[in-house]
Amino acid sequence: FPKDTYAMIRIAEDAGYDFDLLRGVVEVNKEQRRRVVRKVQDAAGGSVEGKVIALWGLTFKARTDDRRESPSLEIAEALIALGAKVQGYDPTVSSDTNGISVCLDPYAAADGADVLLVGTEWDEFRWLDVDKVASCMRGKAVVDARNLLDRSALQRAGFTYYGIGRG
Repeated sequence: FPKDTYAMIRIAEDAGYDFDLLRGVVEVNKEQRRRVVRKVQDAAGGSVEGKVIALWGLTFKARTDDRRESPSLEIAEALIALGAKVQGYDPTVSSDTNGISVCLDPYAAADGADVLLVGTEWDEFRWLDVDKVASCMRGKAVVDARNLLDRSALQRAGFTYYGIGRG
């Protein structure tokens, strides 16, 4: 967990130890978030300015309501700073947060979106009707930052799929 990682680095500093390895882990995690932002930009045609991004999952991890240090929120904030409108859905979040318009269900979040981004690995996202998602969206691109969704099913529905560690 990021808060624990930062605490360990601080304890090491206080003890006079330079914990380079752990600092490297923190930097790799930050770079991974920047990569996701770049994938969303690519999926949106090179820029997210004026685009609508649907974000499924806002919490730090599935099956919790903890949003502290959430990669999804950090990525959303970066996309908003680049001019995107982000509309999100998470089973445990019911009000707008961090500049994200929170929707009542995942289909509402996808409504009119240019790109769908999966940020947290909630199981319920696996079983959604892909054709219904396609009919809701303006664009047909999915950035699956958790490699959660069925790539083949999305491609059959006309989506371009961007996974992590994949195309």
